[in-house]
Amino acid sequence: MATSSTSSTARTGEPARGSDLARQITVTACFVFCIVGSMVGVGVFGGTPVAESAGGALSADATYLAPASPAFSIWSVIYTGLGLYTLYQWLPRQRTSPRQRSLGWLVAASLVLNAAWILSVQADSVPLSVAVIVLLLVVLAWLFVRYSACRPDSWVEAVVVDGTLGLYLGWVSVATAANTASLLTSQGFRGFGLPAEAWSIAVLAAIVLVAVGLAAYGRGRLAPALAIGWGLSWIAVSRVNGGLENTATAVAAAVAAVLVLLGTAAFRLRSRRGTDSRPAGAARPQTAG
Repeated sequence: MATSSTSSTARTGEPARGSDLARQITVTACFVFCIVGSMVGVGVFGGTPVAESAGGALSADATYLAPASPAFSIWSVIYTGLGLYTLYQWLPRQRTSPRQRSLGWLVAASLVLNAAWILSVQADSVPLSVAVIVLLLVVLAWLFVRYSACRPDSWVEAVVVDGTLGLYLGWVSVATAANTASLLTSQGFRGFGLPAEAWSIAVLAAIVLVAVGLAAYGRGRLAPALAIGWGLSWIAVSRVNGGLENTATAVAAAVAAVLVLLGTAAFRLRSRRGTDSRPAGAARPQTAG
């Protein structure tokens, strides 16, 4: 009778390694650590909610780039996806999957950095939180390059792996900009004489460029664009319906959200047209996630 190990060997061309089990265990442990950290970040276990930490530097009214509070509900989706990923990578066929070998350790690193960011905020250290979230963004971008290079085996993998990690990357891209703005504001940065809305609009334009770059590289992957568009939309809401209103920033954020979604749709359509023009039987490029 063929075992799951034999099946995996046939699929990948090599047997399971000790590092495969270590990777699965590490991802699981890091996910648990991340969830505990997130619970601290919302005030459970005696922690201070993120919006109230560091003297309110990360609240919805702290800077022009701070999203409204409902924006952070996306973490529920991301954490659910990461939980499903953690379970998915335990499937017998995934132990020796080249894709999981490529992604697993980086996913574990992202989970540790996620929790580290929350702990840095709990310590009221905005500078440290920026350093951590930049590292997290780098890891997620590295993951994006890796999972964009190889196709998922099924639509389940496309949703659980590519979709989850894409949302994760997109949201952290927006959060990095907001976190950096909070650091500069808390340190008394005055913008070299330029008005705050000018800097905000410039950063929003940069976020659009990042999103378009991701769409171009990922052939129109939807998940990063949806998360970025979500974050930008809530920045717009926060600037028209909060304690720090600014019409110029609100309009710019709304326009940026539309441009991100339209740009991604254009790259996705272009990718599909390119696929349709290929000879019959040619491999279809993967744009899931």
